[in-house]
Amino acid sequence: MDAYTCILTKRDSRAYTDQAIPEATLERVLRAGRMAGSAKNTQPWSFIVLRDAAGKAELAACGQFAQHLPAAPVLVAVVLAPNGGDFDAGRAAQNMMLVAWEEGITSCPVAMHDRECASRALGVPEGHRVAMVLAFGYPESEESLHRGIPRTPLAELVHHERW
Repeated sequence: MDAYTCILTKRDSRAYTDQAIPEATLERVLRAGRMAGSAKNTQPWSFIVLRDAAGKAELAACGQFAQHLPAAPVLVAVVLAPNGGDFDAGRAAQNMMLVAWEEGITSCPVAMHDRECASRALGVPEGHRVAMVLAFGYPESEESLHRGIPRTPLAELVHHERW
């Protein structure tokens, strides 16, 4: 799939099958995250991969809208180094989610509202912080990908020269 089609068709999903994600595919997803651009090429991220059910459940308790995390076969926590920017974390996350979608794997980014809880659950070193967690899995159904909600028309979003 070309990049434009990947971007146009990708949807977040919170419903996954229990099908395992192959190691080579997961490595490809992680490499895509590593290759994201960052401010001054600081590359301020690290990635923590979770497959263990107990660990996923513990982490899910750290977010307000994270109940679906334990159902995902793989979670990837994007952890920022001190002074790392959320924008950089978002760029790495989007790279990973797009490559996953190219492989037929859906994803959903999740905020960790209680960052101290998330840091404890993941053993994150002091000064580092969990920017977000990405849930990855094969989609449960076609319906789980979009829920029938259309995108806002481009004409309603774009303004030229001024609002």
